[in-house]
Amino acid sequence: MICMGNICRSPTAEAVLRHQLQRAGLADQVEVDSAGTHGYHVGSPPDPRSQEHAALRGYDLAPLRARQVTALDFRDFDLLLAMDADNFAMLRHNCPSPELQSRVALLLDFLPRGSSHMGTVAVPDPYYGGEQGFRHVLDLVESACEGLVDHLQQRLASVRT
Repeated sequence: MICMGNICRSPTAEAVLRHQLQRAGLADQVEVDSAGTHGYHVGSPPDPRSQEHAALRGYDLAPLRARQVTALDFRDFDLLLAMDADNFAMLRHNCPSPELQSRVALLLDFLPRGSSHMGTVAVPDPYYGGEQGFRHVLDLVESACEGLVDHLQQRLASVRT
């Protein structure tokens, strides 16, 4: 899960996906992490507002710490999911080899069919906005992670057969 600074959107997405994978019985089969395209906040905890709104929905962001995407992430992870087009473009640009670019996608590409959020193209950065922005991020991320878990279940099932 990747956003710009790794203190709002991507740690929220990491925690939501971990929770949903746990519920689906896949937590031990899928590695989840988050990072930022920029190193502005390396080592910092998630934004207190992100932590507060996530906690209201049962997600714990407190142990997470910001880090910057590295070249190894492209090799070590099957999917690098950007929160918006700018971070998507930066990931593609910084990808260490052309054959790994197919691992870069947008998180919202996984919105389930029929989702009330269909047509939304980015998880907006809530950093400079109000409380509603953090709730909206959670709404989008929860919905997209549902679709992502379905995708991962299918992918894992096809590997087993």
